[in-house]
Amino acid sequence: MTNPQDFQALAADYWSTSIIDIHPGSIRVRGYPIEELIGAISFPQMIWLMLRGELPGTGEARLLEAALVASIDHGPHAPSIAISRMAVSCGLPLNGAMASALNTLDDVHGGAGQQSVELFHQIEQAMERGAALGAAVETCVDAFIAGHGKYLPGFGHRFHPVDPRAGRLLAMVDEAVAAGVVSGRYAAIARGIEALLKARKDRPIPMNIDGATAVIYAELGFAPELARGIFCLSRAVGILSHAWEQRGRAERNKGPMPRQMPYRYTGAAERHYDGEER
Repeated sequence: MTNPQDFQALAADYWSTSIIDIHPGSIRVRGYPIEELIGAISFPQMIWLMLRGELPGTGEARLLEAALVASIDHGPHAPSIAISRMAVSCGLPLNGAMASALNTLDDVHGGAGQQSVELFHQIEQAMERGAALGAAVETCVDAFIAGHGKYLPGFGHRFHPVDPRAGRLLAMVDEAVAAGVVSGRYAAIARGIEALLKARKDRPIPMNIDGATAVIYAELGFAPELARGIFCLSRAVGILSHAWEQRGRAERNKGPMPRQMPYRYTGAAERHYDGEER
C-alpha cells in the first residue's frame, strides 16, 4: 500500500465509529448537531442516545433517570466512597480519587446489578422454552446458587431490612407498565424471586437497590454489562462529592479506621533470627 489515500482510508476505517462525527466547526452526536441537543435534552437522555443510538421516549428517560438518582451514594462506609476519601487524603487530585474508587466497582462491590440482569434473562429464556414463571425462577435460582454460592444478587441488604430505594423504583416501573412504556415481564420475574426466597426462608428477603435498578435496566433493554456501566456513572457522582468534601478537611493519609483503633494481630509470637539457614 503506497497510495496516501489508501493509508488515509485505512486509518479512517481503523477508528471508525457510529457515535460521533467531528469536523472543523461541526460536532454531530449520532447524527444530531450538538448545539441542538444542548439545553434541549437531559443528561439521562444523552446517556441513552450515546449507548443506544436513538433518543428515548419520555417514560423511558424517566425510568433511567430514577435508577441513576437512586444509586448515587450509600455513605462513607461503602468501599468505593471510602477509597475516594482515603485517596484524596493521600494527595491524589479529584480525578485520581475517582479513578481509584471506580476501579473497585467489580463483581463483589458494584456488580450485583449486572448479575441480576443476567439472572433475569436466564429465567426469561427458561420461560420462553415453556417453563412456568415459578418453575423457571426455582430452576435458575438453584443453578445460580450452585455456581456462585448462596448470595443472590439484588435481594436482601446487610444494612436495610427493607431498602427504601427499591419500593419507589418498583412503583415507577409499575406506572410505566400501566402506561405501556415497558412490558413488566422483568418486574414479574424479580417478584417471583422474592416469592421463592420468602417461601424458602420463611421470611421476606426483599429486593435491594441492585435488584430494583436491574429490573429497570432489563425492562429498558440494556445489556447486563451496561447495567454495571450505568451504575458506575451514577456512583461516580457520590464518589466525586465525597472526594470534594474530604478535600476540604485537614486530614492526611486517612486510613480505613481511626488511628486510635488498633487492629488485631493474628500471626506468630515474637521470634528472633539466629543467622542460620534452614
